[in-house]
Amino acid sequence: MLASPYISAILAKEFKSDFRNPYVLAGAGLFLLSSLFVCYITVKRISAPALWVALYWIIVLFASFNTVAKSFQQEQRGRLLYWYTLVSPSHFIIAKMLYHGILMLLLSVVAVMIYSLLFEMPVDDVLIFWASVILGSTGIAFTLSLLSSIAAKAGNNLTLLAILGLPVLLPLMIVNTTLMKNAIDGLDWSVQWKYITVLGGLNIVSFALSMVLFPYLWRE
Repeated sequence: MLASPYISAILAKEFKSDFRNPYVLAGAGLFLLSSLFVCYITVKRISAPALWVALYWIIVLFASFNTVAKSFQQEQRGRLLYWYTLVSPSHFIIAKMLYHGILMLLLSVVAVMIYSLLFEMPVDDVLIFWASVILGSTGIAFTLSLLSSIAAKAGNNLTLLAILGLPVLLPLMIVNTTLMKNAIDGLDWSVQWKYITVLGGLNIVSFALSMVLFPYLWRE
């Protein structure tokens, strides 16, 4: 299903739309850079790994709300009706989740690079660290894709997205921040493996729930 031409067509449309009208991407990048700069001029130096990890994911989390919500806001009712006649709801939500996952992964990688330059923090286990970045950013994107579609059906109510998103994302963020902190501390893989498994499982559950629940929204 992931290799479907319908999914490829929707993905191509999303990328072309954002590059033709790059306000969403520019806004997300500006929010990310301004947040990092404000943190730098305020804090100057971070020595505790727990604080370093917490501040990083707070910045990424709020950047993701700003980025993913705008994607469904741009979908006008007439365009959604057009997609309704062409593709299945599964194809549509999978394409949206993949697009948001790629977008959030790029933003997270850029944030790590800039954040590490501003606040240097030695990482003992680089592989686990990047696994945390990849699984965490894609998990946020998958979850917010479904929640932002619900908010869009409620009249693009961003307050509803925040109310739904923060409690749902809480387990993901707890596991993810623990995994990243342990990677910085260099804990053994036997300790880390359970966090990777839980984080990967949360991503799969978010993806599966979106495919199951989105068709009900699609009919409205």
